[in-house]
Amino acid sequence: MEETLRKIAHELPDGPGVYRFLDLEGRVVYVGKAKSLKKRTSSYFSGSQAPRTLAMLRQAVSLEFTLTETENEALILEANLIKQFKPPYNVLLKDDKSHPYLYLNLSHPFPRLSLYRGLRRQDGRYFGPYPSVHAVRDTLKWLQKVFPVRQCSDGQFSNRHRPCLQYQIKRCTAPCCGREAGEVYAARVKELVGFLEGRDKGMERETKKAMWEAAEALDFEEAARLRDRLHCLIQIQDKRRLNLSQEVDLDVAVVLKQDGMAVALFLFVRHGLLLGSRSFFPENAEEAGVEEVMESFLAQFYANPANRLEQGSARGQGTWPPPEVIVNVDLADDAWLRSVLSRLRGSGVRLLRPQRGEKRTLLEMAEKNALEVLLRRLGSHKAQGRDLLQLAQVLEMEQMPELIEAYDISHFQDSEPSGSQVVFTQEGFRKEAYRRYAIRDEGLADDTARMAEVLRRRLLALKESQGAEGVEPWPDVILLDGGVGQLQAVLEVADELQTDGIVFCAIAKGPQRNAGRERLFLPGREEAIVLPHHSPVLHLLQRIRDEAHRFAIGFHRVRRKKRQRQSLLDEIPGIGAKKKRDLLRQFGSVAAIRGADPESLMSVPGISQELACRIVQHLKELDCREDGLESS
Repeated sequence: MEETLRKIAHELPDGPGVYRFLDLEGRVVYVGKAKSLKKRTSSYFSGSQAPRTLAMLRQAVSLEFTLTETENEALILEANLIKQFKPPYNVLLKDDKSHPYLYLNLSHPFPRLSLYRGLRRQDGRYFGPYPSVHAVRDTLKWLQKVFPVRQCSDGQFSNRHRPCLQYQIKRCTAPCCGREAGEVYAARVKELVGFLEGRDKGMERETKKAMWEAAEALDFEEAARLRDRLHCLIQIQDKRRLNLSQEVDLDVAVVLKQDGMAVALFLFVRHGLLLGSRSFFPENAEEAGVEEVMESFLAQFYANPANRLEQGSARGQGTWPPPEVIVNVDLADDAWLRSVLSRLRGSGVRLLRPQRGEKRTLLEMAEKNALEVLLRRLGSHKAQGRDLLQLAQVLEMEQMPELIEAYDISHFQDSEPSGSQVVFTQEGFRKEAYRRYAIRDEGLADDTARMAEVLRRRLLALKESQGAEGVEPWPDVILLDGGVGQLQAVLEVADELQTDGIVFCAIAKGPQRNAGRERLFLPGREEAIVLPHHSPVLHLLQRIRDEAHRFAIGFHRVRRKKRQRQSLLDEIPGIGAKKKRDLLRQFGSVAAIRGADPESLMSVPGISQELACRIVQHLKELDCREDGLESS
């Protein structure tokens, strides 16, 4: 097989592009970029290779390639293919969500300040990126105290007739109800933009001056309001102001490795203000060097389309990437990476590793934060490993479970029953593997039957995945939220489907449903296992059970809200969204429509005589059904 791959590699063209090694089942095991496809792929079959590369070549049976016009296009295509295929021998950026921004919609007469995530196509001002949604919301909370700019949606703004609670607590000036003129509001928005751009020192001086002038004029209420505003300004500055000589835009990227685990951490600095940090734990980085991890990480991080400025947007509205990226390692392909980042930004981007000065201080601060995050993750990783080993002893397993699935059922008075599946490994919860189950069979009498139905669907899906491309891993342990009834029902399903090799366990709360007194039920055991309330295994099982419970409740609430938004008119054939809206607009409510005759209904545009009679007949039959239920 190696000889075949060698021959393919020597026949590839010399131009730039991306190559892919595939295994026997056609899965991509590695994606790489090259300035010359022929030279790069041929190098895999000449000279000594790292153990990781040799392991990849042993799995590879074919080689594919894509030519690109430029080397920059090759790097971007490589990052996108890694994100798409997640090859096991590439360093993977685990979290590829786009970053949140603060967005100011300037197209509205009274602009709204809100959280925004996604492609920045809309006109307006974007401030960020922020490291997390929590950081944006925290910033919004403080900004509302200083600059009471509206945050309600345009729909709420146009339909409101009296001020909302935000006005009462002085977080908004109620421009929706005419409580503030447009010129005054525009001046406040201008102040807000200046503050977000870093021009806050002058604002602090002006607020302090105005506070003393109000006090000297004996206007103590205004002085107190300005004092509170000054206090908020100082608090925000203390949180984000760095001791930099210039108001620079830059990112600080550091990669550290220890005990086979790597962490990549970013600090985001805009206009000299620290917006926060964000850490990642790249996958498949155990045997990779720090330089390789950094290069792969930067390429995937900045090549994410959701993070880039869209064509046609105003330049400078969302600086991504920034003009400077500080790194803690020397990169072999730094010129290539600089070229790609400059193309993405639309102007020059520098990659630098400072040795002294304030930027070196920033880099040291990022390294210190990254080391703290890595040590905490390593400690948690080791602790979870110990807990899983102890769990194996409790469940009488021969080895530590690598994959645990937990299930729960949620409903409200038997309406919209919903099931959840969460997945836990030594790395923690794998949220991308979570599943939701809508239970629509009304013949299932209780949670025991519903749990059996959910597990039947899950085990059937696992059996069907055998032999298919991308085989799903089977769980070592299945944890059920319930007691003996749920366990027995699920065991019958597993026996019917001839499922072996899975340990089933049910966890039930103790008397008065007290947490800490849970009982574990295992197959073949008459007595329940009661662990001490301080047992790490019990705490682990509680965490997994509670996560399944949270996920089930969330899905159930979504289904209930969807059901509540439906109207009785939705059940009538021939009534769409427009006719329903016109009927409700003319009659005011479904109750009024029930009392109307066909002639009155026909006054609504689009309602024919046949449809009007159908509406009356349907609502009359519904009344009869409800009367029958009440009498029974």
